Amino acid sequence: MTAPFALSRIHHVAYRCRDAKQTVEWYERVLGMTYTSAFSEDHVPSTGAYDPYMHVFLDCGGGNVLAFFELPEQPEMGRDANTPEWVQHIAFEVADLDALLAAKTHIEGLGIDVLGPTFHGIFRSIYFFDPNGHRVELACNIGKPEHYAELKRVAPLMLEEWSQTKKAPRHADWLHKDPDAS
Repeated sequence: MTAPFALSRIHHVAYRCRDAKQTVEWYERVLGMTYTSAFSEDHVPSTGAYDPYMHVFLDCGGGNVLAFFELPEQPEMGRDANTPEWVQHIAFEVADLDALLAAKTHIEGLGIDVLGPTFHGIFRSIYFFDPNGHRVELACNIGKPEHYAELKRVAPLMLEEWSQTKKAPRHADWLHKDPDAS
């Protein structure tokens, strides 16, 4: 079944932050994003509930927008203790491996711990945390058309096998064999 409309892109993705100003400055300094706008109200437009907030928007490039809410009257923000910290993350694309390595050098130069590059078959990526505890990933694509075609071919098979067994299907094990690893 198809929907009677078409999505054109993600308008924005929103996360919570501890401090809107600190968050904007971090994303500008660390990732070169451009702060574009802010909304601030005492009442939530969609529900009418009293809940003062600052909602900030950052241009990530390519028409992509990352947004944050600071909620000063809510309890201290946390994370889902039942979900490992590596699961929920924000991933951004960079042009190529040289850009990924330059990003790693830049970010580490700012005193931020960086994990990677990690090989994922069709992309390599690095990981680090923003000042709110959100995991951030930078990735560069390295896949070839035949890799993407094979992944598309096996995707339904993998999902069906996972659904039945809850064990990792092996249809795309090649994704985890780094040809550059020693």
